[in-house]
Amino acid sequence: MKRESFYYLIFVNVLILFLIEIFKFFIPNEAVLYLMFGAQYGPLVSHGQWFRIVTSMFVHGGFIHLIFNMYALFFLGRIVENVYGTEKFLTFYFLSGIVGNLATQIFYYNSFSVGASGAIFGLIGVLFAAGFRKDTPYSLKPITGSALLPMIVINIIFGIMPGTNINNAAHIGGFLTGMLLGYMIPLYDYSWKVRKIWKVIMWILILLVVVSYISLIIWGVIG
Repeated sequence: MKRESFYYLIFVNVLILFLIEIFKFFIPNEAVLYLMFGAQYGPLVSHGQWFRIVTSMFVHGGFIHLIFNMYALFFLGRIVENVYGTEKFLTFYFLSGIVGNLATQIFYYNSFSVGASGAIFGLIGVLFAAGFRKDTPYSLKPITGSALLPMIVINIIFGIMPGTNINNAAHIGGFLTGMLLGYMIPLYDYSWKVRKIWKVIMWILILLVVVSYISLIIWGVIG
């Protein structure tokens, strides 16, 4: 697999927002519309719609929200995918996003939540923690470790300011997940068996995304 899967993630996120904008002409109720496209809402998740933990990663609340997140995904995704490989990159991305949304389910239970920021903060966490590994090449130090600290601090402070409507639970949950992964997992695995394991994990997570969207469609038909 070529190391450009971040482009596909960007494409899916952009496509879904464009579909939402088109459907606004037919469904003026934004809450219903965003739920139809997979937004997370705690009570619905608790009542069996588990798939929203996954689908909400691909939904954005407008073009500004999308542009900020996709710029970050382009910048960070390219670095992480080139350094770790496609299998690890997608695994890091999906796991961080899912854990971030699980944190959202706990701390923002009665709120609507959309966006890829939990997954993106996971990529920040991966690079941040990688900077403290002894086997991280010196050439990567400028984009890992403490070099990312100002970005992390600014985003968290901005997130706790009143009126910003930023989901810090997803940010922090995704970031801590990424940190754990980045600190525990080496940048380079030369073993064929290890690479095969990562490929299996990646395809399981991709399948989870597909199943989540199929479940969303079924819910929309029978709901």
